[in-house]
Amino acid sequence: MGLGKATREVLDHRLVSANSGVASVVVMPPLSTTLYTDPGCPWGYSANPDLVTLKWRYGSQLDWRIVMIGLAESPERYVNAGYTPVRSVQGYRTFRRRYGMPFALAPRARIVGTGRACRTVVAVRQQAPKHEWAALRALQFGWFTTPRVMDEDHAIAESLALVEGLDVPAVLAALEDPAVEEAYQADRALTRSAAGGATAFQGKSANTDGAERYTAPSVLFETPDGRGLEAGGFQSLIAYDTCIANLDRSLERRAAAGSAAEVLAEFPEGVTTQELAQVMTSGLDEVDRLSAEDELLALTASGEARRIPLGDDALWRPA
Repeated sequence: MGLGKATREVLDHRLVSANSGVASVVVMPPLSTTLYTDPGCPWGYSANPDLVTLKWRYGSQLDWRIVMIGLAESPERYVNAGYTPVRSVQGYRTFRRRYGMPFALAPRARIVGTGRACRTVVAVRQQAPKHEWAALRALQFGWFTTPRVMDEDHAIAESLALVEGLDVPAVLAALEDPAVEEAYQADRALTRSAAGGATAFQGKSANTDGAERYTAPSVLFETPDGRGLEAGGFQSLIAYDTCIANLDRSLERRAAAGSAAEVLAEFPEGVTTQELAQVMTSGLDEVDRLSAEDELLALTASGEARRIPLGDDALWRPA
């Protein structure tokens, strides 16, 4: 599920010249896809089954860009709003029941801000962009499936250990780099540009620090010629798919996965049970989580998959 400067594979679109009759390969520019999110937002975290399904369906035809919202530089905003560690994990139960991502109900020692974790994602983007998506997910897992205090560097390091091949000490060392801070502040400024747009019109923006901002997980799609659609705030998979269908019907749309093994091969960084079950769901069919989990358990028993415990669920990876 890595990012990077995605370009479509040369086999994506083949055009036959009417004059010569010789097949020629045309590399089409991908659909720009901007995700506004924050590692500490349970809505952004709970959207992962739909986001992973988009990656399955469209692959490198979507050029993903992650923008860090920066929900709270310090804990004070949450504390002043009445949040406590116990209240927070009590709220996780609703997200777990409705959307299926892993959660743990162990209250952390205190409420934390999200700025440090956001800067971590930006640092990974600058140092190892191919790991940016995996680093975001690792921080989310640390936030929602452990009691780690996620504005402390040792907790961030423990969470990033899930990302194979990432130089975690180098990432932590870069958190004080002015270039990381500049890029993070650019993310925050871009996030706070939602006024007058479709996200604000739907009531899915927020103003918590003086400017109308996108909420997590807002997804904006834009074609190379500048046409765009917003799916602001928490939306459904069908909303994302409808945006894409109205912007670019030249894309190849992959059908639902036929097996758990197919999904694990596509996403070696790992998927949760709900993510895999969503990828295997066709159209508006009901997600069959139990059948997906049965397949995963069988793959694990045969040595073809690994199960890494996460909260009340797991991250599944190919062996």
